[in-house]
Amino acid sequence: MRTLRTFDEAQIRDLIQRDEFFWLDRTGPSEEELRGIGQVLGLDQRTVSLLGEKVERPVLDPHDGYVFMVFFGVRSYEQGPIEVRFVISGGFIVTIHDDHCEMFEGLERHLEHLHEEEGFIVYKVLGSLAGSFFKVLDQVDEDVDAIEDAIMQDASPEHLRSLVDVKNRLVTLRRISTPQRDLLSTAADEIGSLPGLKSRPSDFRDVYQQMISVSELVDSSRDVLTGAQDVYLSSVSNRLNLTTERLTVVATIFLPLTFITGFFGQNFGWLVRHITTFGDFMIFGIGGVIVPLLIMAVVFARAGYLGERTKARIARTRRRQVST
Repeated sequence: MRTLRTFDEAQIRDLIQRDEFFWLDRTGPSEEELRGIGQVLGLDQRTVSLLGEKVERPVLDPHDGYVFMVFFGVRSYEQGPIEVRFVISGGFIVTIHDDHCEMFEGLERHLEHLHEEEGFIVYKVLGSLAGSFFKVLDQVDEDVDAIEDAIMQDASPEHLRSLVDVKNRLVTLRRISTPQRDLLSTAADEIGSLPGLKSRPSDFRDVYQQMISVSELVDSSRDVLTGAQDVYLSSVSNRLNLTTERLTVVATIFLPLTFITGFFGQNFGWLVRHITTFGDFMIFGIGGVIVPLLIMAVVFARAGYLGERTKARIARTRRRQVST
């Protein structure tokens, strides 16, 4: 099997004449080059036109003697999917992509040393693209776990923005993986029936199984992401409830104090005539503030509003009083 990274018309005609299977892989070819490829390989005008356009969805288009196919891989977590347009026949495989395809690095040397049927080579090229999804999905799971841990520590709007960003990436992967999985269910028959292409049914079945696993992992990651969003909402809600509870306790404490200070601030004759000494001030003034506080402390303790440290401190104080 020969791998060509540049378009050489004479070399391609020679390979076709000698009936030697070859793989032509091109990145960002010009329109003139695509027309030359179509002329040498006997492709119709519609196929040549599609080779130079972004289709943006998985496609399987069988023709007389070859199959046009659009298949996707994922370059990295940050870069996202890459679209690869295929022409597969019994004598060659052509891959056209607009950007550098990292998944094909090293595959050329690996295939040149294999003495396998043509169908196995097509399977390896498709499998390299299908397998690229797994690494990205692993990164998605790690990111969601990290965001969940950060949310449990201290939820913030930044965590929600991160979850939305991960969700957008998953939506893109799902939009590709699901139709690509369905496409492979029929691609095995279409490619396997090409004249001159020797293949084993298990080759394309393996790629199909890979895409089934990818589709299931995408759905699983979406469920995990939904769980992380629920954790965020629950954390924010719990924090709001805690803040509301604390404000309620503060308001409850100051309610009787406000009443008492307001009552004694009135210029009733009895109050003016009878609270004349420092002792009276301590009993009616300070005592009138401290006694309600003590009553509320007891009520809060029995209702469970006091923290564990406060309860432990009260218990230690009671033990000391009993021992003395």
